[in-house]
Amino acid sequence: MKSNSGHLIAKDYIERLASRGSYHFTSADARGGLKVSAPATKLALNRLSHQGLIASPARGFYVIVPPEYRSLGCLPAEQFIPALMAQKNQPYYAGLLSAAQYFGAAHQRPQEFQVFLERNRRPIKCGKIRVAFFARKRINDIPVRRFNTPRGEILVSTPEATAIDLAGYPNRVGGLDQVATILSELAEQCDPSLMPAAADTAPVPWAQRLGYLLELAGAADIADSLRNYVEQSAREYTPLVPSRPAKDAERLPSWKLLVNAQVEPDL
Repeated sequence: MKSNSGHLIAKDYIERLASRGSYHFTSADARGGLKVSAPATKLALNRLSHQGLIASPARGFYVIVPPEYRSLGCLPAEQFIPALMAQKNQPYYAGLLSAAQYFGAAHQRPQEFQVFLERNRRPIKCGKIRVAFFARKRINDIPVRRFNTPRGEILVSTPEATAIDLAGYPNRVGGLDQVATILSELAEQCDPSLMPAAADTAPVPWAQRLGYLLELAGAADIADSLRNYVEQSAREYTPLVPSRPAKDAERLPSWKLLVNAQVEPDL
């Protein structure tokens, strides 16, 4: 079906993409497929967007929204983040609560999809979908696993790397109590032999905190796998909560940690 000018109409264009299993495209792709001017392409895509047939999580990047996701107003984040990062040529991985969920260690679906990049970027708001981004040095060294989604594969930090990140970003997952609670389940998926290498990709204080939190979470065997790494790498004591005073905090020599907060995991 074509318009009077002989070009594909926009709705036919996205239906053809979807029939091939492709649910992502750029404005440049659309312009080439429709064979019209940039302003005409923009107008056509705006019409589709107002109809709820497509959405734009990032400038110049569009997703086709199938009927089952129309109530969200967008594809779920895990179904478009890999394509968006490929289009931007940016290494990434899903981490924190989003990663924990893949390993059965998140008690509830997180309100935002959490993604690590080399450099931070503005969060995404697409319909009801929210994506938060975090900067991570040495991102190419972070161990990841591949998981299938209905639209392809997504990279997710391994259980060991996820545990490290949780210790580094407790305020973005609900606090230390929540971190310890998640670790009590995530530890079952962790390989003790892989923990030191995961820890070596992050600041040493993260490993110091993680060892202590793992012990509280009842995962002493996983904590033990970090002990030698911390003993060899930690040069000074670090506070459990950096933003709180630690002058009178309990000193824990095993982790070179200043315990300046009480942690109560929900085990």
